Amino acid sequence: MEKIQAAKSPTALQAVKGMNDVLPTESAKWEHFELTATRVARQYGYRNMRAPIVEHTPLFVRSIGEVTDIVEKEMYSFEDKLNGEKLTLRPELTAGLVRAAIESNLVYNGPVRVYSMGQMFRHERPQKGRYRQFSQFDVECFGFEGPDVDAEIMIMTARLWRELGIPDVRLEINTLGNVDERAVYRTKLIAHYEANLEALDDEAKRRLHTNPMRVLDSKVASVIEVNRTAPNLLDSLEGDSRAHFDGLQQFLSDANVPFVVNSRIVRGMDYYNRTAFEFVTERFGAPLTVCGGGRYDGLFEQLGGKPTPAIGFGMGIERVLMMLPNDLTASGLDAYIVHSGEGAQKAAGKLSESLRDAGLAIAQHGGGLGGSGSFKSQMKKADASGARYALIIGDNEVAAGTVAVKPLRNANGKPIQGEQAIITSSAVAAHLRIASDPRG
Repeated sequence: MEKIQAAKSPTALQAVKGMNDVLPTESAKWEHFELTATRVARQYGYRNMRAPIVEHTPLFVRSIGEVTDIVEKEMYSFEDKLNGEKLTLRPELTAGLVRAAIESNLVYNGPVRVYSMGQMFRHERPQKGRYRQFSQFDVECFGFEGPDVDAEIMIMTARLWRELGIPDVRLEINTLGNVDERAVYRTKLIAHYEANLEALDDEAKRRLHTNPMRVLDSKVASVIEVNRTAPNLLDSLEGDSRAHFDGLQQFLSDANVPFVVNSRIVRGMDYYNRTAFEFVTERFGAPLTVCGGGRYDGLFEQLGGKPTPAIGFGMGIERVLMMLPNDLTASGLDAYIVHSGEGAQKAAGKLSESLRDAGLAIAQHGGGLGGSGSFKSQMKKADASGARYALIIGDNEVAAGTVAVKPLRNANGKPIQGEQAIITSSAVAAHLRIASDPRG
């Protein structure tokens, strides 16, 4: 839908670039995603967990890594004026959830599955699907070490795509091995890049001796070409890591979840080990990652907790919403009550509350004492509200104790021209339920 640009005063305040409003006309997609993601997570035994938006800066430096784009360039950090503490708006969820789990001794009684949703902040150039304030759906499994749980969260995410009606998302998996295997691989990788130094851009050269695996994720054409012949970490895997990765593939195959092995997948945070994965779409031309995660078995200990295996993912909600159909505009209202006259307004108020007591979602036309506007103008507002029915009350209905019920939309939210029915006030709730039942 084309947005109407209202005239702005030269002094009118506007939103910060890259931090966007979500208007009522746009919120249906958000609600649809949030409800669907929550329902699917609960089906797999995950419970909701929430952490603060602001954390101590060292939490992210220690967990994500000093030599990462997030820490070096993107974090919104500041000094608390009260006590001089260095604080940061969270750029991702995992570190804060792990900090909370350690602080509350969450895994004392055994492994825990959690999910979370909320806003993240990164100071980067806004572009389509990538903003300075963005939202993530996050899943974490604390205390699980086997590849079966690695597979479980990917199987769950594949179900989420089906529930959302998004078919064109591809699962890519890789393994980052353990610390010793990565050290061996790092030496091989640095040697490869040093032999092709002239093809590396300045950013790749800067990362060469600090975080060479991030060079594998470069989007520069000359570096991509060098990466085609780079050594493969899979060749450096030892027994346990190989068995874990083989087990993951078997679990995914048994669940009929398609995947491809992509040895170039690396994660942007230092805390990852072994399993790494991404869900990728090419709907918008170039491949776009809409969900990414992996295993981080050392993060608990790194942040001062006891050794605890863990795996999780983060899903960019704005990117997912780009793939949802634009006709998700239903308001969720069962009915909009139209009325005229002081007596009708009082009757509408009583009817509204009784219908809400019955579990129905009702909007009542407002306009001061006695109501406002003609029936025609009120019916336009009823239609614009997205409600399935208009309930009409005038002097005649008040006298007779009835309500005129006019269908506006079918169960799929499509406008219809339904016949108006006259119903006694006490029977309206039952009538709306029966009329809404697809079984008739």
